[in-house]
Amino acid sequence: MASSTTTASQPMLQFSYPLPYGAILREDGVQFVVFSKNATAMRILLYRSPADPEPYRLIELNPDTDRWGDLWCAFVPELKAGTLYHLQADGPFEPEQGHRFDPHARLIDPFAKALAGDFLPGTDGVVRPPKCVVVDDHFDWGGDRHLCRPLSETVIYEMHVRGFTKSPTSGVDSPGTYLGVIEKIPYLKSLGVTAVELMPVHEFPTNESDGTNTKRANYWGYDPMAFFAPHRGYAEGTEPGAHVNEFKQMVRELHAAGIEVILDVVFNHTSEGNDQGPTFSFKGLENSVYYMLNGDGSYKNYSGCGNTVNSNHPITREMIFHCLRHWVYNYHIDGFRFDLASILSRNRNGELVPNPPLVEYIAEDPMLSDTKIIAEAWDAAGAYQVGSFATRRWAEWNGAYRDNVRRYWRGDLGMTGPMATRLAGSSDLYQSSGRQPYHSINFITSHDGYTLNDLVSYERKHNLANGEENRDGDNNNYAANYGVEGPTRRLPIRKLRRRQAKNFLATLMLSQGVPMMVSGDEVLRTQRGNNNAYCQDNALSWFDWRLVQRNAEMLRFTQAVIALRVHQPTLRRADFLTGSPHGAGELPDVSWYGTNGQVIDWNHTFHSLTCLLGPSGIDDPAARHVLILMHSGGQPQAFQTPIAARKLEWRLVIDTGADSPADAFVESQGPLLDTGMPIRMEHHSLRVYVAR
Repeated sequence: MASSTTTASQPMLQFSYPLPYGAILREDGVQFVVFSKNATAMRILLYRSPADPEPYRLIELNPDTDRWGDLWCAFVPELKAGTLYHLQADGPFEPEQGHRFDPHARLIDPFAKALAGDFLPGTDGVVRPPKCVVVDDHFDWGGDRHLCRPLSETVIYEMHVRGFTKSPTSGVDSPGTYLGVIEKIPYLKSLGVTAVELMPVHEFPTNESDGTNTKRANYWGYDPMAFFAPHRGYAEGTEPGAHVNEFKQMVRELHAAGIEVILDVVFNHTSEGNDQGPTFSFKGLENSVYYMLNGDGSYKNYSGCGNTVNSNHPITREMIFHCLRHWVYNYHIDGFRFDLASILSRNRNGELVPNPPLVEYIAEDPMLSDTKIIAEAWDAAGAYQVGSFATRRWAEWNGAYRDNVRRYWRGDLGMTGPMATRLAGSSDLYQSSGRQPYHSINFITSHDGYTLNDLVSYERKHNLANGEENRDGDNNNYAANYGVEGPTRRLPIRKLRRRQAKNFLATLMLSQGVPMMVSGDEVLRTQRGNNNAYCQDNALSWFDWRLVQRNAEMLRFTQAVIALRVHQPTLRRADFLTGSPHGAGELPDVSWYGTNGQVIDWNHTFHSLTCLLGPSGIDDPAARHVLILMHSGGQPQAFQTPIAARKLEWRLVIDTGADSPADAFVESQGPLLDTGMPIRMEHHSLRVYVAR
């Protein structure tokens, strides 16, 4: 019998993920599918405009013919994409039993793909939330696919969509929007980052539930109200659903530039708040399913935000899976960072459990298999799971890395050993669970805390502008100001601060694991000592593009250390270092030395460290030996070249103790190292040499 082989046809098909719930667009109308187990009646409210306080049409679902199990279903002919709607459900109002049905409440569909408008004022006490929008998922992706860059090859840039271009200094045509990000892609390319991690873009409130303006703007967006919908406030267009296409345009253009998109997702709480909070979505459909409740019906609060999503209830878990798949296939998202992810490890009683179903399922879901998944492995109720959050695919924000590196460069005693552990990939946290160095997301700063400039300029937080009498924000920052709190004209302090900023960024890019930096750190953006700028939708938080020129030296240095990492496989191994050679006649993949060039005595080292990395075991001709010298002491220090390294020819590539342009030679030939002579290191400085 003859056989034949066929290949896939062209052009490339675009994969989309149809949701089983919500407003499902059909050829001749819209099918609405809503879950509620305890509702006794269900209605669909249709609107003509986002500003309309009242619906023009009310559709009553028949519980005998429109209910199938716990699903309420109705097909409404002739409705099209762009249709605006709310849900409304009758049922028991028995808070002590977990039920909070309100027959008058206007409800956001938990599966709404877009919202339009805002909370509207009313005189009848009824909350009028933004309208849900029926969305057509079709989009011309032009053959775009996930980039699927290995996590070990990734350099992450955490940024705020609005704050990145909102400043008048940005010079873009669409400031503060998804389209504005597109205009700045050349800058991101020049920086060398491979992924942007967007602070929350799920829909969140921009005014109060009674329609009044908020006293403090919810700038960061960690207050979700519609998990499936991109935030309408970051769109240039004003017509309902415009933000859906604009978001997709942004992703498509970032991908075309080789930059992946990771979303910061908040599945730990919603903006409905606690017992005193409004009812505008989950509470009014099935409160006890979507939220963790105490025995008296009050809300468990592991998030610090009034309520906790019941993420390991089967129904809620299913919603989260559909949501992740929706973003991956309908928006081509490359990965997720899960805010307060330890809440995902809590069972329906709030107890931390091993192998929680949601965490395991996300790791094993075949539809998410090429997606990056990153945990913020703690919560607001004391859970701290850095190194133990999960096994297999989960990466973690490494809080220990942040703290140890900050303390080492501040000059704290006893930090040389911990610094070496973090530089080598944090095997103490990840190796025993079968994970690899790239499961450590290394960071010095994040949105939550000081900027890099402020880390080396302030010893105390300055959060009075937040209106909470400086009580908010972390008090333990491991920061230093080097003699003056805040800005100063004293040149020696300014030079030391800049050197320390370079030390931090260089360390980040030299460490095994995955580096994550915060937007603006490359040009020393400041928040004037505010380490919790969650409500500062103003110049305090926005990227000031004048700094690109003012701090061009720092930008050049950042570009150089990123390029060094990207081009040097020795700095981004996929496996843990062993301290042994992988072949005969090779140097070990890592060895550690003191200032005398001898093997280090960990009991008698204080501020100085020499790390010799070898390419042993790396199957890449670009891999080279790398020599790293670090000195966090307050006085200059002489280093001897390790004997094992003296047979190699070394060129200087990074020297934070030197003025620009002698601080970075990545694109040119730096000076040769005379291995027989002492290497004089400035106080608080770092050097990197690469062998031929």
